[in-house]
Amino acid sequence: MTAQGGLRYVYAVCRPFEAALQAQLTGVGGTPPGLLRHHGLVAVVSTVPERDFSEASLRDHLEDLDWLAATARAHQGVIDALTTVTTPLPLRLATVFRDDSGVRTMMESREEDFLHTLDRLEGRVEWGVKLYAEASEPERPPTPAGRPASGRDYLRQRRSRTREHEEKWQAAEEFARSLHERLSERAEDSRLHPPQNATLSGVSGQNLLNAAYLVRRADSEEFVELVDRTKDEAPGMRVELTGPWAAYSFTEPVEATRREESR
Repeated sequence: MTAQGGLRYVYAVCRPFEAALQAQLTGVGGTPPGLLRHHGLVAVVSTVPERDFSEASLRDHLEDLDWLAATARAHQGVIDALTTVTTPLPLRLATVFRDDSGVRTMMESREEDFLHTLDRLEGRVEWGVKLYAEASEPERPPTPAGRPASGRDYLRQRRSRTREHEEKWQAAEEFARSLHERLSERAEDSRLHPPQNATLSGVSGQNLLNAAYLVRRADSEEFVELVDRTKDEAPGMRVELTGPWAAYSFTEPVEATRREESR
């Protein structure tokens, strides 16, 4: 099929699969995704308007947070649907080609990497785990009623509170290391991501662990149970589990060009 009146938006690359996608599934721009086969690979694609996805238009849309959010939701919806029926290799948001020929050229040039990565990830999903500890500053030591504490007493109490505060964070960091080690033992691979910035994420607490784990789909229930058991081990901490996802964190060295026009 050709991209009549539009460009080819590529969500993911996978092996051919028999199961049908959801009947009402729509992708970016509200159009249902289709399959473009080439050799032993399938690209999951939609036709999108050039007015929104040309190089110049994309530069403008990068400043439009509402447009980006809507596009990302539609993109992720297709990836989530694929994850229920096969093992997809998600491509970057707004990976666009001029026509089917451009998509096939991309698949052929990256065929070896795609097939190698698909073999490695077959039957596996990604789980995300974040660990948060509530941040608290050392409290000011109380003074006895009716008389102020001496400077020496104040400093001694202040140092004691500071030491308790530091010991608390050391224990929290040690728990984060221990948790990562235990989860990694139950996973085939893991990735440590930079801690989230609380100011940017809007999530309360200090993010001590932000990790992804590659787990066999058949072992996922056991992995989830292990995470659930850890939630009661450290008072004052919060463990968050997300997934199962397509294996975004484990697809290297596969990287797709955002845009490639035919000449």
